Amino acid sequence: MTPTPTATLVARDWAEIQERMLVPLYEAVYDRLEIGPGDRLLGLDCGAGLALLLAGGRGASATGVEADPARRALARERLLEVMAGPPAPAARPYDVLLAFSPAPGALAAALPAVRRGGAVVLADWGPAERCTVPAVLGGGPVARDLDALVAGAGLVPDGSGRVFCPFGYADVDSAVRGLLSTGLYAVAADPALAEKELAEALHPYERADGAVWLPNILRYVVARVA
Repeated sequence: MTPTPTATLVARDWAEIQERMLVPLYEAVYDRLEIGPGDRLLGLDCGAGLALLLAGGRGASATGVEADPARRALARERLLEVMAGPPAPAARPYDVLLAFSPAPGALAAALPAVRRGGAVVLADWGPAERCTVPAVLGGGPVARDLDALVAGAGLVPDGSGRVFCPFGYADVDSAVRGLLSTGLYAVAADPALAEKELAEALHPYERADGAVWLPNILRYVVARVA
């Protein structure tokens, strides 16, 4: 499937503006798991592949799964191995599955590719009072119960953590483009109206120099394949 021009622009906003906001989360998880040479990592819903690049920089072998063709194309421009769907169980299974905010079905489909004892990492928003982005997006998204997701997938809990993950933008226009690229904000039939409403919601977080600062705490859990 060839991405539409609009989808390509949105994907580029994700890659160029928004994706880097999650670097503190990626780095915290990699530090905790001591990701390095010899590790095989599978990223579910990997976007344009920044998390894979960071893992590769530590010496790991990283592969991604991304259903969106525009984001997948950008990841491949970075010379990353990114597939449209979960891989079949390999001769040598993966050591780590990054499934930061997966649907239960997608998580279940990817788990057979992970070795027994391998790590599965899930993440989502932290406490509502410590996250500004959900409020800007009109009260959503709501953090999911990661512990229930672990239990439902038959995984063994192996700890959790919280990461300060601020979303910072040079100006309101960049913030609007970045946040819209997440797909978390419902864009109505009138995209211009959606952009206007989001820009207005961002004004309380605009600094004197025009920059926008949205502090957030994200929570992650680590589980093991039984």
